[in-house]
Amino acid sequence: MRDVSLSIAGGELFGVLGPNGAGKTTLVRILSTLLTPTAGKVLIDGRDVVSNAAVVRQSIGVAFGGERGLYDRLTAADNLRFACELYKVDRRGQARRVAELLDLVGLADKEKSRVETFSRGMKQRLHIARALVHRPSVLFLDEPSTGLDPIAARSLRDLVATLRRDGTTVVLTTHQMFEADELCDRVAIVSGGRVVRIGSPDEIKRSVQVGNIVEIEVAGDLSGVIDHIRGIDGVAFVGVDEQGQFSRIVIRLEKHSTLRVADFLPMLEGDRVGTLVDRGPTLEDAYISIVESAQ
Repeated sequence: MRDVSLSIAGGELFGVLGPNGAGKTTLVRILSTLLTPTAGKVLIDGRDVVSNAAVVRQSIGVAFGGERGLYDRLTAADNLRFACELYKVDRRGQARRVAELLDLVGLADKEKSRVETFSRGMKQRLHIARALVHRPSVLFLDEPSTGLDPIAARSLRDLVATLRRDGTTVVLTTHQMFEADELCDRVAIVSGGRVVRIGSPDEIKRSVQVGNIVEIEVAGDLSGVIDHIRGIDGVAFVGVDEQGQFSRIVIRLEKHSTLRVADFLPMLEGDRVGTLVDRGPTLEDAYISIVESAQ
């Protein structure tokens, strides 16, 4: 990490986005006291994460997901009871806290089930419950929805949104742009170990020179058509996604272009045209533009 400077407000859901190897996980490990920075200073609730690491760890929770950190042969409740002991949670309140957390993450009916019987999504939710046993004010989540099926991922996003509404500060790293767009108050885009852009998802989308996106599904010979489209004033990028019998032409327009999907249809006469899409730029479109410019 180099020249990183950012401030996260209490109760904020802050996303960290970036390609593989950009430094997302390194940043989270430094913020959560797991890596010592070689320069600079990190404060959480006013406490230095190096000189006051033990105190800081009492106010943060970390969930890196995956298979590590849980004990497969223990039940869900026993995993949380063990975490309570590690964090010195008052034993008189441990049973109530374990029950509260299992209910929060939707695993109340799995209290006595061994973790080895859990799906990946259930394990991810238990990871989050484990990170919350000591009521931290800040929660770090590193790519929690990776590898989850759509239903499990939706359940996890609902859980994260609930934590934010309850006042927990959440720092979330993710590759899922729609997830960041839906959940985050602000995001930081990391590339090459640097934070290259910070803002709300809407601010990030407005900050780039990216216009509307036109998508056209076509069955037919596209030879010559793509080069023709690339030569049109106002077209910034053209790509083709082969999808079996059909191909999807993706046209990224320049920011102030007035072109619309109907302007491209005369070029496809004689071809079978399927789905037509004319939409504004998404966070993913803005992210790609920013990362490409930073490299």
